[in-house]
Amino acid sequence: MSPSAHTAPTVPDSAWADTVLERLTTLYPRAADPERAASAAAYMKNVAPFLGIATPQRRALSRTVLADTGRPDEADCTAIALRCWELPEREYQYFAADLLRRHVARCSSGFLPVLRHLVSAVPWWDTVDVLAVHVAGPLVTADPRLGRVMDRWIEDDDLWIARTALLHQLRYKKRTDTNRLFGYCLARAGHPDFFIRKAIGWCLREYARTDPDAVRGFVDGAGDRLSPLSVREALKNIG
Repeated sequence: MSPSAHTAPTVPDSAWADTVLERLTTLYPRAADPERAASAAAYMKNVAPFLGIATPQRRALSRTVLADTGRPDEADCTAIALRCWELPEREYQYFAADLLRRHVARCSSGFLPVLRHLVSAVPWWDTVDVLAVHVAGPLVTADPRLGRVMDRWIEDDDLWIARTALLHQLRYKKRTDTNRLFGYCLARAGHPDFFIRKAIGWCLREYARTDPDAVRGFVDGAGDRLSPLSVREALKNIG
């Protein structure tokens, strides 16, 4: 399904998000570094402009922004994420992704359409991978019925949606659904894009930490269906 078939979710009212966003858009610009911003934008292939705040400083500022604000609920998380994604500079999206990672347990399965929007809007690996591993993954763990949504996402025309499906089990270890993992890898094995082929290898390499024999057997059985990049990544630590 094309991403154009999905409309952006409605931003809910949230006094919490109002407070946080006012602090955020006051403190972050004060720390802007134009030279670092230009370098960061170039490194990220100019997917978005940057303020140029180094990660340790950004996270320290984020702690100040969130001080004494209490824990957000799902509506608060939705509001701040969608509003940060509307701002041009990438650091605001990093803030939202970090916040969702921290508070994903407060979000229900109903958050998944919002997540889909975040993955497909201004997409690049820097935000998509955090959302895939640390938001999509826990949501599916909390509600295994969402695995069927991942089954649809793996077939999506949007490579970033498909990459999210590939990576959502990355931290599952022994809880990994291997039929789903290996099935997803075969389903997209012929995809021409680097980011899909790399994700296939990455999720296999990560599962190889738990069951190297299963991964080696899968790669051997797949033969030349997997790209050399995927195979190289999958077997990097097990030979």
